[in-house]
Amino acid sequence: MRDRRSRRVDLFFRAHPDLADEYLDHPYFEVRAVAARYGTLFRLPPLLEDQEAEVRAMAVLRLPPARIEHLVADPDRRVRAAVANRVGGTALMRMLGDPDPHVRMVVVRRLPPDVLAVAVGDADSGVRRWVARRLAPGQLDRMVHDDDPLVRREVAERLPAGLLRLLARDPDLRVRYTVAERIDPALLSPFLDDADKAVREIARQRLGQG
Repeated sequence: MRDRRSRRVDLFFRAHPDLADEYLDHPYFEVRAVAARYGTLFRLPPLLEDQEAEVRAMAVLRLPPARIEHLVADPDRRVRAAVANRVGGTALMRMLGDPDPHVRMVVVRRLPPDVLAVAVGDADSGVRRWVARRLAPGQLDRMVHDDDPLVRREVAERLPAGLLRLLARDPDLRVRYTVAERIDPALLSPFLDDADKAVREIARQRLGQG
C-alpha cells in the first residue's frame, strides 16, 4: 500500500480482495478508489461523498442505480459519466442536458434508439455523430442537413436507401462517396459527372463501367 502506482495496488487487491474493506478510508485517494473496486457493497455508500472524484466514480460503478441518482449533478464529469453508465429511464434522459459533451455522449450511446430524436440538435458534433449511428433509421432524415459533414456521412451510412437522394448533392465529397456506394444503381448516373474523381470511379464501378 506504500506503492503509489494504482496498477500495483490493483494487483494487490486482486490477490487479496478480502482486505479491501480495510483500506476504504486510506489517506491516499488512489488506494481508496482501487479498494472500492473490490470492497463489499454495503461498505461503499460513504464513498459517494468522498472528496476525490475518482473514488466517487468507482463507488458509482458498483452501487445499485437507485443509490447513485443524486450524483447526476456531481461537479466532476467523471462521476457524472459513471452515473450515466448506470442509471436508466427518466434519470438517463435528464442527463441529455448535462453541460459536458462527454457525459452526453455516454447518454446517447445508452438510450434506446427510438428516443434519440431529442438529441439530433445537440451542440456537440461528436454527440450528434453517435446519435446518427444509433437513431432509428426512419428518423435519420432529420439529420441530412447537419452542419458537420462527418455527421452527415454517418447519416449516409445508415439512411434508408430510398432516402439517399436527399444527400446526393451534398457539398462534402465523403458524403457523396458514401451515397454513391449505397444508392440504387438506377440513380447513379449523376455521380458519373461528380466533381470528385473518387466519387466518379465508385459510380462507374457499380455500373460495371470500371
